[in-house]
Amino acid sequence: MSDAPQISIDVAAFHRDPYPVLKRLRAEAPIAHVPELGATLFTKRDAIFINEKNIAVFSSEQPGGLMTELMGYNLMRKDGAAHQAERKAIFPTVSPRTVRDVWLADFAAATDRVLDRLAPKGQGDLVREFASEVSAEALKVITGLANMDWREVDRVSQGMIDGISNYTGDREVEARCHDCTASIDAHIDAMIPVVEKAPNKSLLSVQMQAGLSDAQTRANIKLAISGGQNEPRDAIAGTIWALLTHQAEKAKVLSGAVGWDQAFEEYARWTSPIGMSPRRVAEAYTYEGVTFQPDDRVFFMFGSANRDEDVFTDPDRFDLDRDTGPSIAFGAGPHFCAGAWASRALISQVALPSAFARLPGLRLAPGPVPQPVGWAFRGLTTLPCEWDAA
Repeated sequence: MSDAPQISIDVAAFHRDPYPVLKRLRAEAPIAHVPELGATLFTKRDAIFINEKNIAVFSSEQPGGLMTELMGYNLMRKDGAAHQAERKAIFPTVSPRTVRDVWLADFAAATDRVLDRLAPKGQGDLVREFASEVSAEALKVITGLANMDWREVDRVSQGMIDGISNYTGDREVEARCHDCTASIDAHIDAMIPVVEKAPNKSLLSVQMQAGLSDAQTRANIKLAISGGQNEPRDAIAGTIWALLTHQAEKAKVLSGAVGWDQAFEEYARWTSPIGMSPRRVAEAYTYEGVTFQPDDRVFFMFGSANRDEDVFTDPDRFDLDRDTGPSIAFGAGPHFCAGAWASRALISQVALPSAFARLPGLRLAPGPVPQPVGWAFRGLTTLPCEWDAA
């Protein structure tokens, strides 16, 4: 175990809102061991930016880690040549050109279908009835699992997210995760002969064309679904929520003073949908007076980094005039999110502008204002809204 200062936390309160604790850690113990999480947390932006790239020490390879055990040995849990080989294999699916020329039209068509059904209602939960479905429909075409209902995409994604953040060892959560990965395997089985007959740019197809093993292919599809559903879903709903609760910032976007891309980037900084990334210490190492031992578990806290007072002025404020360049919402090193281009296109070019264009007078429904939850992954569970139905 590292010799970092020991800081205990209330896990339930941390789940509801991690930011007060993270602010205290940045001020009092920027590198701290939290016994309730069984990990040493890095909370400062520059320390994370530097050390995430130091894969010789802070390794993504975690043979006994939750993600590897529950979802398979995917590219996110590999370093060096092994990671780069699989990243190269999937690049034809997630490249900026493929996103622009292939997926963007699919994103727009699916979003229009959702809004065609939703707009006349005049009210709805934009997490469940908009963001979840839009994100899942995009993920279906990207992964190649067109045979999976969008509700099942959302279910299995959440089940895996819960499983890989189950640091307290809840057996029911683990069992649900196994059920979800089994569902993905069954859908893959059904689609393999389809893409063998008609290859395409989907993740299933390009990995098969590149000669990746069946185990590699399945693990990377599960990885894509785990992060590729919840992050866009939470960012779509969350950015809408942020704009509806910050009227001056909403006015900047609707007037064209700032772009939808800036609204998304600032939300991802302010309330990072992916709040942390785990690492295993591969060799003894000392940094800023803290000594780490082999097999120590480290959490790089992206959500904390993006509210670092030494980097961002008034970081707890949602501010669309802010320079979001230093944000590391998508990571900082060789594991920078491979789906970043697809996510940005879906959210800022399609989902956000379409929602505000097709749902006139969009506003929060009367009642308590919803709040995001979670610290490893953070997002709204509900967003009741109203609008002027045609």
